[in-house]
Amino acid sequence: MRSAARLPLPLAAAGLSAALAMGLVAVPAAASASSAPLSASSPAAQTWRWGPTASSDNKGWASGYVRSGASGLRIVGDLYDAGGAGTCSWVKVTWLTDRGKHRTATFRNCSQSTPRTFTVKAGYMLLAKARVCRGSATRITGRCSRWERVWTQGG
Repeated sequence: MRSAARLPLPLAAAGLSAALAMGLVAVPAAASASSAPLSASSPAAQTWRWGPTASSDNKGWASGYVRSGASGLRIVGDLYDAGGAGTCSWVKVTWLTDRGKHRTATFRNCSQSTPRTFTVKAGYMLLAKARVCRGSATRITGRCSRWERVWTQGG
């Protein structure tokens, strides 16, 4: 690969000192080609998708995403129910905080016509898993999926 024409060292140094004397700042080529830098106060949010995860009888399922924010991570999803009368779909989300504590959140949907949107403000976490189960209107009775890894620190 051929490089651009090279100036002798004294001329290159003179050109750089002249540019600095005029108030110009030298910027590396890679930095000048990139878009505007992000400020530290407004980092770009990242999103990771998960699901769909279905119960073992395939009558309940959930899917969603994990989004990063200023106060940590937020798990958002939709829970669907396709079961018969008197049954509900449940989603159970568990996560491990950065301080080593296990937390759990459980949501149910008994409506076969509309999905239920759920949100978990998990904060700073190391791992999150979810499972979808079937149950009554008051508790989970069984027919659960395996735990699906929703998000993991480091990929």
